[in-house]
Amino acid sequence: MGFFRPLRKAVDAAPKNKHHLRTMPIVSFPPIESADEDGLLAVGGDLDPASLVLAYRSGIFPWPLNKRTLAWFAPPKRAVIFLDEFHISRRLQDELRRSRFTTRMDSRFDEVISRCAEIKNRGKQRATWITPDIIEAYSQLFQQGICHSAEAYIQDELVGGLYGVQIGRFFAAESSFYRISNASKVAMVRLVEYLRSQKITWFDCQMLTPFSESFGAREISREEFMGLLAEATR
Repeated sequence: MGFFRPLRKAVDAAPKNKHHLRTMPIVSFPPIESADEDGLLAVGGDLDPASLVLAYRSGIFPWPLNKRTLAWFAPPKRAVIFLDEFHISRRLQDELRRSRFTTRMDSRFDEVISRCAEIKNRGKQRATWITPDIIEAYSQLFQQGICHSAEAYIQDELVGGLYGVQIGRFFAAESSFYRISNASKVAMVRLVEYLRSQKITWFDCQMLTPFSESFGAREISREEFMGLLAEATR
């Protein structure tokens, strides 16, 4: 399954594999309870679509530490949004009533993920975590119908969007971008409309951010998350 080591001590020891997509798919992960206090579970492996699906089904997500070091995380606390708690602020409601934006699903996924790659939005990481390998891997998932993008436009110009992974009734929101104020928030509203149409009742935000918190995201324990995940993917 390619080089694979658990826990933080492996970060410096792991080989700097520049071709994550060319190794064999991962067949198993360490128990998520063995993740360290930051949620770091393992280092190494690959970004084969089968590996990614296994990771999400197991409550794990990839987070490249740099362009050459692939890490896998299962945090002790997980940020989620329950759709019956989804909150749209008054300011955003006003924006939606203005009808300044139009929205679409899955029209320009490649452009959405490429623009998300310009944003440094995971923790204190200085460079983007959306490496060329990540873009290639999630583009393959999109071609398989597993990844989706929600997009906001003014006329035909893409000005905001986000993308994520759907497996059954589970959805993990991965990243967002905007070029005009409120565009990514309008795309989030469009995403939630889509999720409701899929009978999805909650979705994973991975980590609590001001963006997700503004919509009602809150943290739950890893144990509660895994119970919800098992039900959504069975």
